[in-house]
Amino acid sequence: MLSSEIVRFLALLAVFVAIFLLAQSMISVGVAGRAHSSAVNKRLKLIAFGTDRAEIIGKLRKHDPLAMRDFGIFAAPMAKLKRNLMMAAVPFGLWQVLLAMSVVFAVAMLFASMVTVSSGLTFSLGTIQMILAFSAALAFGLPLLAISFFAQRRRKKMQAQFPVALDIFVRALRSGHPVSSAIDLLTTEMEDPLGSEFGLVADEVAYGAPLNEALEDLAERWDLEDIRMFVTSLSVQTETGGNLAEVLDNLSVVIRSRTALYLKVRALSSEGRMTGWLLTALPILSFVILFTSNPEFYLSVAEDPVFYIGFPALIVWYLIGVMMIRRLVNIRV
Repeated sequence: MLSSEIVRFLALLAVFVAIFLLAQSMISVGVAGRAHSSAVNKRLKLIAFGTDRAEIIGKLRKHDPLAMRDFGIFAAPMAKLKRNLMMAAVPFGLWQVLLAMSVVFAVAMLFASMVTVSSGLTFSLGTIQMILAFSAALAFGLPLLAISFFAQRRRKKMQAQFPVALDIFVRALRSGHPVSSAIDLLTTEMEDPLGSEFGLVADEVAYGAPLNEALEDLAERWDLEDIRMFVTSLSVQTETGGNLAEVLDNLSVVIRSRTALYLKVRALSSEGRMTGWLLTALPILSFVILFTSNPEFYLSVAEDPVFYIGFPALIVWYLIGVMMIRRLVNIRV
């Protein structure tokens, strides 16, 4: 019979081996799951969950700026907001975002009004201006800046992905795949945002939309010149014929050259762009933080008659400065 020490040793060894194998299995599953989640895109995840194709198209085109109603004089800013919501991949609809901003605006006005009353001040023209400015900065200014930041970051990712996608497309054509099959290959190989966007193009073509129109809508949604050149190349090849793979290969070289020049320009203008972001966001952020922490700092001078004219003029000059900064740092290549 085995001694008790040997039995204890074998039991501990078995426990160690079991824990080691369990840990290795969990690590392998975690790594595989993380690699899988980074390799697929949102459209493929929806398909894996059994979502209907029509519902997928509706979710992916929730913020389509091309499908806008007539908002009159607010048509341009509403279309820009909807495009930014689409590029930032905000899961909420346009009206949900506007409703949330309106609720925050009302709560901020209530808070600022209570602070004004508790400070022993009356509701003069200056205090009302201050309350409205604080509420608008908190409810509209900061969220719009955040949405714009994330939208531009995701748009840059889309722009960086496109040359790689074009190379995959060219290789698929040279290996004998048709154009539709090459697009399907992009939908399974590319990550978001490009993978889901080309998947949306494939679904629209499957439902009967012409390929050129679906690609043109993609270029207009993201406002990317590279995709417009790609659509033009496909259109010309469809009408005149020729070696599409060679044309797109040359286009890939042109796009990469433009990208290199664009990155060089961005590197040279990085200081100006960072200064522009700071001059745009810092006044709003500092105003909201200072008013929240010490509202008497502003409310104590809000009843001065000079404030009635000076504060609106300050806001107007700020907006003019923001527009001028955007024009100076928005360098197109």
